[in-house]
Amino acid sequence: MSLTIQGLGTALPPDHIAQGDAAAIAAEVALPQQTPSPSQRRLLETLHRRSGVASRHSVLLQPAGSDPRQTFFGATSPGTGERMRRYAREAPPMALRAVQAALTQARLPAERVTHLITVSCSGFHAPGVDLALMAALPLDAGVARTHVGFMGCHGALNGLRVAAAFTAAEPEACVLVCAVELCSLHLQYGWDAERIVANALFADGAAALVATGTPTSAAGAPAIAPLGRLIASGSLLVPASTDAMSWGIGDHGFAMGLSPQVPDLIGEHLRPWLEGWLAGHNLRLDAVGSWAVHPGGPRILSAVTKALGLDPELIEPSRSVLRDYGNMSSPTLLFILERLRRSGAAGPCLGMAFGPGLCIEVALLE
Repeated sequence: MSLTIQGLGTALPPDHIAQGDAAAIAAEVALPQQTPSPSQRRLLETLHRRSGVASRHSVLLQPAGSDPRQTFFGATSPGTGERMRRYAREAPPMALRAVQAALTQARLPAERVTHLITVSCSGFHAPGVDLALMAALPLDAGVARTHVGFMGCHGALNGLRVAAAFTAAEPEACVLVCAVELCSLHLQYGWDAERIVANALFADGAAALVATGTPTSAAGAPAIAPLGRLIASGSLLVPASTDAMSWGIGDHGFAMGLSPQVPDLIGEHLRPWLEGWLAGHNLRLDAVGSWAVHPGGPRILSAVTKALGLDPELIEPSRSVLRDYGNMSSPTLLFILERLRRSGAAGPCLGMAFGPGLCIEVALLE
């Protein structure tokens, strides 16, 4: 594959909330018409404490120093239209900050971009984030646009695969990939175990990368090392897993379905498939120098660690991103890659994420 990552950039909403305060909000929306019983409140607090998340950012939070409550949610659940209007207002500026950071790191002007790929599963509107980026940067009116929508937490890997196809077909192409998610817009009301777990995990964020088909940019800037070049990407649809993970549009936002069977499915299917896939690229599991595993939750990370027999330290970057920022869906993997890059992690690096299906997506970088 002829794709080299020249720059990575991330962006977050300015305000964050501690997980203990988030648990208090969860109690209000889990039983909005009544006061939770002591046992229900203890369960909510336990689920939030065991989520692996210490704090999360959200576009819905009041400024730091004020009462840590979300102004968007009250006694009644907002409709999907209201949530999408908030997405249309908040997503483009955050996406722009991530893109500007990526271009700055790549030392490439916006005029160099030939292809724009946007990734999101938490909101839709048209004209969308892609056209907002084109106007704000600004990009040439002839830039080719592609949107990767509703792919879930592995969406950035799908975007990377599309980018690799562009640079393979056009060696001079410069591809900008931007993933932006406002998961906190979809806080779900009602006393339902899957909803409560999702409410405890998801957060907002944006991440972007700039990629070209050559190891160095036109301006002579060095490629990011050691996670700069995409070697290969792979995908597996786990058999009989349709109900394990889902993401559906309802009248009151997008509802996440996350079965407790997901870790078991990972434990059963991940290793045999991944070993075969790596063998096809003349690699063994122990040859992978670093791992960027999407932190869908602590049980998923534990399942991956156990299934592959990994040293838990190799998964620590994923756990630390989950702890610091929560599960931001598609941008999360790029946050982990940026953390690995800053630490000088060993290559090759294997990026991995899970999404509705149950699908496993991987990317091998060096």
